[in-house]
Amino acid sequence: MAGPLLRIEVVYALPARCWTFVVGLPAGSRVADALAKANLAVELPGVAVDPGRLAVFGKTATPETRLHDGDRVEILRPLVADPKQARRQRARDAAKR
Repeated sequence: MAGPLLRIEVVYALPARCWTFVVGLPAGSRVADALAKANLAVELPGVAVDPGRLAVFGKTATPETRLHDGDRVEILRPLVADPKQARRQRARDAAKR
């Protein structure tokens, strides 16, 4: 008899829209299993998942990261701007005022 399934959310967000897929996986499953089960190639065509841009509840993860019941796998996008550069620019702008 199979054990209870883990309830995992897989999330991909853009500035104007967010997609959430809830999947059930057996204990011992990993991030890669959740991504495969979410069937992202069909649900989000054209979205390439970078294995270096994954997180579980905001903490860096890899495809091999083990999951626990209730985890949220986040597919991260590249940064639009360098946060350090953006802060420097805001400081310069504030100094001009």
